[in-house]
Amino acid sequence: MEEAVQLNEAERYPQHKWLIALAVMLGTVLEILDSSIVNVSLPHMQGSFSASVDEVTWVVTSYLVANGIMIPLTGWISARFGRKRYFMLSVSTFVVASAMCGAAQTLNQMVVFRLLQGFAGAAMAPSSQAIMMETFPPQEQQLAMATWSLGLMVAPVLGPTVGGWITDNLSWRWNFYINVPIGLLATLMVYTFLHDPPYLKVRRGGKVDYLGIACLTTGLGLMQLVADRGQRADWFSTPWVTYTTAVCVIALLIFTWRELTFADPVVDLSMFKYPMFTVTVLLTVMLSFAQYGANLLNPIFLQEYMGYTAWRAGLTLAPRAFGTAFSLILVGQLARYGVNTRRFIGPAFILTAAALWMMSHWNAQIGTWQVTGPVILQGIGTGLVFPQLSAISLASIQRDRMGYASSLFNMMRNTGAAIGISVLTSLFISHQQIHQSRLAEHFSIFEAWRMSEQPPRMPGAPDFAIARLQTGHKEGLAMVYGIIQSQAAVLAFNDLYRILAAWLVAMLPFYFVLRRAPMSIGAEPGH
Repeated sequence: MEEAVQLNEAERYPQHKWLIALAVMLGTVLEILDSSIVNVSLPHMQGSFSASVDEVTWVVTSYLVANGIMIPLTGWISARFGRKRYFMLSVSTFVVASAMCGAAQTLNQMVVFRLLQGFAGAAMAPSSQAIMMETFPPQEQQLAMATWSLGLMVAPVLGPTVGGWITDNLSWRWNFYINVPIGLLATLMVYTFLHDPPYLKVRRGGKVDYLGIACLTTGLGLMQLVADRGQRADWFSTPWVTYTTAVCVIALLIFTWRELTFADPVVDLSMFKYPMFTVTVLLTVMLSFAQYGANLLNPIFLQEYMGYTAWRAGLTLAPRAFGTAFSLILVGQLARYGVNTRRFIGPAFILTAAALWMMSHWNAQIGTWQVTGPVILQGIGTGLVFPQLSAISLASIQRDRMGYASSLFNMMRNTGAAIGISVLTSLFISHQQIHQSRLAEHFSIFEAWRMSEQPPRMPGAPDFAIARLQTGHKEGLAMVYGIIQSQAAVLAFNDLYRILAAWLVAMLPFYFVLRRAPMSIGAEPGH
């Protein structure tokens, strides 16, 4: 009996598990790195394509829209065509699309190639997460998720740093070309070591939910579009934003009804019947809101109001990756030896909230070490919690539904990030305007001078002296208003960091809802 159990264990979990982990993580890191590495080279692309700022941002928007549409479809596609086959197709297509992006000669070409890249890369994160959970035995699943999270969380931090160096020393095109050799290596390793589990070798048949796919594509695509472009259009004061949002809501409502009633849904919403999955997904959405929001604010603050270059800003923020790596390795190793790492989730919230609270005291005179300290603390806090949420969310799911659950988990994570970026961008502008109005009240006399088109009355003064005085007034006024705008922006940043800190503290009650992560994956197929 003991030999049979050991044999069954060997059959279920492959011997080359760390080579499989490396293979799937290479693809995942490439996809996540590419979503942030390109941002710092947008000004250079703008010059190459002779495009406006608003036009060149479609390079980012197109990728996000395509990515957001395809992520929830990953589990359904893997079940029908095989996870290994789909993962290999995704990585190889991503490599080809990257080469095409690097060789693009017009902005239209770049946007099309980025769409293709986004469609291809969407499968990598959810597929790799499911593969890692299936490849490692239950006692090593938190270690596996810590390893997986290492790439997931460190890549966005390193992206601006690597991208800045490549752009400054080579060319923005090499931000895409470097994907080719790494992607080819990942494809070769996946082909050699990865094999589908038995329940995925039996292809699912049945009717295709075309209505569900259409509504999902429409709803998520429009949501990503509004989240990314709505601020530039002044939100609902612009008709297209209103109409697009209405169509988005209707499409998602129809999609929800369809998925709950269709026999073979493309997105299995029944996953929410598992309490631990629902709680961890909710926490992940809220954490993604804060995490991606902070990652958006930090480089903008350093570059726009501290005068840092993209390269220096990236280097200053890079220590966050070391804090994250330290905590991820710590959690993984402790879990491997049977330590209940759930107890770290609450302190992780507090650490991250404390880091954001420290950031809320930043100003234009702070030094580099005053930036680095909170950044490292934030990295430690987020690294302590994310891998555990990933492991807990999938631990109670049946193995044959793992791909569906992983797709849903990552879709919700992306949604939280998109909403966070959108909401924080809007809040920043509104808070900046409020602070600017309050500060400007102290300079009403300068405002009066600005509104006056006549020089000051100075009987007997020569004309050149009056003209010189008026010029001085205008220059002084411009300088004062520049200071007001800059100070208002800094105060707005302080407000947002405080809001994010309070947001994380408000999540602490959820910590008491989570119990120790189950030690095994849920029932086998058919049970």
